[in-house]
Amino acid sequence: MERGSIVRKILIANRGEIALRIIKTCREMGIETVAVYSDADKDLPFAKEATFAFNIGEPPVNKSYLKTDTILEIAKREKVDGIHPGYGFLSENASFARAVKNAGITFIGPDPETIEMMGDKIVSRKTMMEAGVPVVPGSGEGTSTLEEACKLADLMGYPVMLKASGGGGGIGMVRCENEQALAKSFDSTKTRAKAYFGSDEVFVEKYIQNARHVEIQVFGDNHGNIVHLFERDCSIQRRHQKVVEESPSPFLSEQTKQKMYETALTAAAAVQYKNAGTIEFIVDEEENFYFLEMNTRLQVEHPVTEQITGLDLVKWQLLAASGEKLPLSQNDIKQQGHSIEFRLYAEDPKTFLPSPGKLSMFEWVASPGVRVDYGYVSGTTVSPFYDPMVAKCIIHGETRLEAIEKAVQFFDELNLEGIKTNAPLFKEILKDEDFRKGNYSTAFLTEKAFAVK
Repeated sequence: MERGSIVRKILIANRGEIALRIIKTCREMGIETVAVYSDADKDLPFAKEATFAFNIGEPPVNKSYLKTDTILEIAKREKVDGIHPGYGFLSENASFARAVKNAGITFIGPDPETIEMMGDKIVSRKTMMEAGVPVVPGSGEGTSTLEEACKLADLMGYPVMLKASGGGGGIGMVRCENEQALAKSFDSTKTRAKAYFGSDEVFVEKYIQNARHVEIQVFGDNHGNIVHLFERDCSIQRRHQKVVEESPSPFLSEQTKQKMYETALTAAAAVQYKNAGTIEFIVDEEENFYFLEMNTRLQVEHPVTEQITGLDLVKWQLLAASGEKLPLSQNDIKQQGHSIEFRLYAEDPKTFLPSPGKLSMFEWVASPGVRVDYGYVSGTTVSPFYDPMVAKCIIHGETRLEAIEKAVQFFDELNLEGIKTNAPLFKEILKDEDFRKGNYSTAFLTEKAFAVK
C-alpha cells in the first residue's frame, strides 16, 4: 500500500486482546509496534508479538498502564510516530491525548477537545440538544444535593437513573425506583464518581422501561468526511456492562435504523468528529430513541462491525490519524450477513464475580465465520488487577439464525479449563426462545435469572 504519511511506528498504551488486535493490523500494514506491559503481563501474547516490548511497572494500573510520563518517555526514546490508546485506561483521557499531541506524537483517536467535551455527560447532552439530537429526559445540570435530585426525580417520575457526570462503562449508574432508593444511593454514587472520574458531580435521568441499547459506529477524517458503519445492539448486559452484542439489530425497523444513522451523523458532525467513535442510544418499545453518550474511542465490540462490513477499523484509525481521507464514502459501505459477539470473562457465571487464575487449557475449533480476539492462551494467568475478559468470540453467519447455530456449536466445542468463565451463561442465552426471536431488553439477564450449572 502507499505509505505516504502513514505512521511507521506506534506505541500501544494498553494490554491484552486489544493490544494484540492492534498489533495484527500494524503487522499487515508494515508498521512497527511498541508494547508496554506490567509485571503481571510479561508472558501474555501481546507482549511477545509486538516488535518491541518494555516493562512499565508493577501490576496495579496506577503503577503501570496509567503512568502517562513513563509511557511518553518510552515513546520519545523509541521515536514512535503515534500512540494508540485502545479502549479503557487512557483512551478517553483528554489530558493524555493533549500530552501526546504536545510531545509531537500523533494520538490515534479524536482531538483532545472532543474527548473532553463528550466525556462530560452534562456538556455532551447540551451539545446534542443544540444540534437537534433527542436526549433522554433528565437534569440539564449536575446536582450536588439530595434535595435537588429528589425534586428532579419527582418532576420526571420514577424510576430514574442516577449517573456520574463524567462516567462511562456502567460505572456510577444506579436505578432508583423511588425516593427512598434515591436517598440511599446518592452519597455512594457521588463517592464512586469521585473515585473513578475525579468529579463527584451526578445527574438524574428518566429511566426508560424495557429499553434497548443500540449504538451507531461513526468514523471521521481530517477532511470533514464522516460516515456511519451501521448499528450494534448491545442490550444484553450485566451490571450495566455489555456481554453480548450483535448487528444488525433484530429489534429495529429499517425506517428507525435510517433515522438513527442520520441522527448519529448529525451528532458526530456537531463536534467535527475525527477517527473512530460511537453514538450510543437508548430505544424504547415504540422505537423512540434518545442520545445516551458518545464514546470517543474504538469500542470493545468493534469486530461485530468489521464482520458485517468486511472492513478493518484499526486500519481506518491509522489512516485517519495519518491525515488520509476515509477509504470509502457512505454509499460504498455495505452490510453483509449477521454477527454476534460474546465477551468471554473469567468470572463466576452465577454471581458475575471475577474468577482470576491460570488457564490450564484454552482451545477452540477454527471454522468459517468464527473469530476469536484473545488476550490469553493456554498456560497464561488471568490477573486480578485488570478487567477479567479472556477473549471476544465473534460469530458471523449469512442470517441471524445461522450465526446463532454456529455460536452454539462453538461453545459446545470450546475447551476451557482452570478457571470459571461465563461460557455456560452463553449456552443458556443461545437456547433461550426470547433471545432467538430477538425479543430482549437491557433487563434480559436480570429477568431471566438463568440457572447456570
